[in-house]
Amino acid sequence: MASAITTLAADAPTLSSANTGFMLICSALVMLMTPGLAFFYGGMVRVKSSLNMLMMSFISLGIVTILWVLYGFSLAFGADSGSLIGWTSDYVGLSGIGITELWDGYTIPVYVFAVFQLMFAIITPALISGALADRVKFSAWALFITLWVTIVYFPVAHWVWGAGGWLFELGVIDFAGGTAVHINAGAAALGVILVIGKRVGFKKDPMRPHSLPLVMLGAGLLWFGWFGFNAGSWLGNDDGVGAVMFVNTQVATAAAMLAWLGYEKLRHGSFTTLGAASGAVAGLVAITPSGGAVSPLGAIAIGVIAGVVCAMAVGLKYKFGYDDSLDVIGVHLVGGVLGSLLVGLFATGGVQSDVAGLFYGGGLEQLGKQAIGVFAVLAYSLVASAVLAFLLDKTMGMRVTEDDEVSGIDQVEHAETAYDFSGAGGGSSSRSTAVPAPVAAASKKVDA
Repeated sequence: MASAITTLAADAPTLSSANTGFMLICSALVMLMTPGLAFFYGGMVRVKSSLNMLMMSFISLGIVTILWVLYGFSLAFGADSGSLIGWTSDYVGLSGIGITELWDGYTIPVYVFAVFQLMFAIITPALISGALADRVKFSAWALFITLWVTIVYFPVAHWVWGAGGWLFELGVIDFAGGTAVHINAGAAALGVILVIGKRVGFKKDPMRPHSLPLVMLGAGLLWFGWFGFNAGSWLGNDDGVGAVMFVNTQVATAAAMLAWLGYEKLRHGSFTTLGAASGAVAGLVAITPSGGAVSPLGAIAIGVIAGVVCAMAVGLKYKFGYDDSLDVIGVHLVGGVLGSLLVGLFATGGVQSDVAGLFYGGGLEQLGKQAIGVFAVLAYSLVASAVLAFLLDKTMGMRVTEDDEVSGIDQVEHAETAYDFSGAGGGSSSRSTAVPAPVAAASKKVDA
């Protein structure tokens, strides 16, 4: 008996300072993605909505952090209950966790795993906000985030990544969030916009990005932070899988950007900065679930497919009449679906697991599992999000008034404007946030 205990103790993981430090850096990189997303979205909207767009991402940093500490981590990663939800009382308030207590089976502390997963929980509802630009009350958005992460994100995270979660046990491969993050957010965006409706002037008024440099800055920050998002999801750096994921992240993103640009050159005659930024994000989304299962050549194929298909998908809103303001559905939902399903084709069986896809002799079994995961998360998030939006709309109202939307949501909701030109002529140094009449008139022309 003593020798058996000694053997078990010798085989038990011990805290690795290298992996712990690596994961803390990855957590910080993923945190940076939310401000990056804010800039990406903030540059894509009109001047009168840019601050609101920034705030819709930033507020998630506050709300989700507190909820995660209070109960979110326990619901997502606590002991399984019925394969649908988790709960561990020691995780409530993160109060019953020892400072050197290890996450089960790994060499990093529970606290490190908790903070890494927190950053995923933060950015997921922030992704939804891009579909709702220009028209949602900030208070309603804050309450929506609170309800949505509780009812949708925390349970879905448990399904996909929690020990005992039904998709985890089924064998669905989602390395870093194709289902739990991108399909989840994209389906939620579709559910909400079907309830709240279109922006004033949709398909009639020009609604061009007001700052493409901000868009490019945001895309660059997202690309940079995504290395932590993806490579860090292996929770260590001991066996080379995280390194493969790091390489595949770069490769797929580059391929998707080039494919998107090639498509829009053929389709519209120009290489645009917005296309380059959007293509890069599409590649990042598609490689997120699949990059730990494929080779770099597979990553190129996934990137090219995502770049072309997502570029085609963003135009569907004009055909079907849903107002996805900043292409959350076209990029995150479609990209997440593609990346998740393509695992069933391109998985080599020689990276994160021995599961092989169709093109590597694995048959259709894994593709079937991936499809179940994709459509289960899509359907649940779509319906639950639409119901939440409907209830909020009928109680407190989700949308600002039409007059407020036309005049500018920044002033209405935040009493600020993104660009203050009051001192541009060298006159008085007034600190008032009010916009002078000539500037307001000029702004309307820009907004138009």
